[in-house]
Amino acid sequence: MSDQVLEISGVDAFYGSAHVLQSLSCSVGERTTGIIGRNGMGKSTLCNVLMGLPPAKARGSIRFGGEEILGRPSYDICRRGLAFVPQGRRIFSSLTTDEHLRMLSRKLATRGKWTVDAVYDLYPRLAERRKVGAAQLSGGEQQMLAIGRALLTNPKLLIMDEPSEGLAPTIVEQLTETCRTLVSEGVTLLLVEQNLGMATAVADRLLIMVHGEVALETTSAELLADDDAQRRFLGVEPAGAH
Repeated sequence: MSDQVLEISGVDAFYGSAHVLQSLSCSVGERTTGIIGRNGMGKSTLCNVLMGLPPAKARGSIRFGGEEILGRPSYDICRRGLAFVPQGRRIFSSLTTDEHLRMLSRKLATRGKWTVDAVYDLYPRLAERRKVGAAQLSGGEQQMLAIGRALLTNPKLLIMDEPSEGLAPTIVEQLTETCRTLVSEGVTLLLVEQNLGMATAVADRLLIMVHGEVALETTSAELLADDDAQRRFLGVEPAGAH
């Protein structure tokens, strides 16, 4: 049996006639993995395909826990242990913080480490804001809520798509520490990020996406030491460069 949690083989994805993912193949084990790349390289499309979300159409093979999930409905994929923190958070503005979490907790009716109380322990700020409407939360608080909501499914693999997007640097630092805490507590993360600093702080193993393909597999230490790769693949000008 494979020791990989997630195996992606020869996946092509399309938006209409636009060919976004190009025979993409990679795997994710129990060790946290980061996927990084510039805008428009197919990172969010890959997340949507993994979760069975429209409008992308895909072909190929995606095996999660040894079972094929490509083509299955999103609710079935979630029940199998794959959870998602989407880009832009996608919270319900009409619900309070507590209603978000309690609603999901009742819906799942499952037992596991992650409960509403455990989420409040992880994020005391959310506990303070439990009666506040989600639309009145700050961007950082909304991201906490989106992560807490996903954790309530007690996932085997948690996918985060651009969690640092639109957040102030100090909030990104706090988010990074949260991700490190989750990893230390045994949560397997697939972190999809454009923020090189956050990606390298959380994930040791990195996959770099270029034009719908995995162009390079490396480690955080190797990438941070390779100025040319940062320029070529990410458009990042290393500190001190002119």
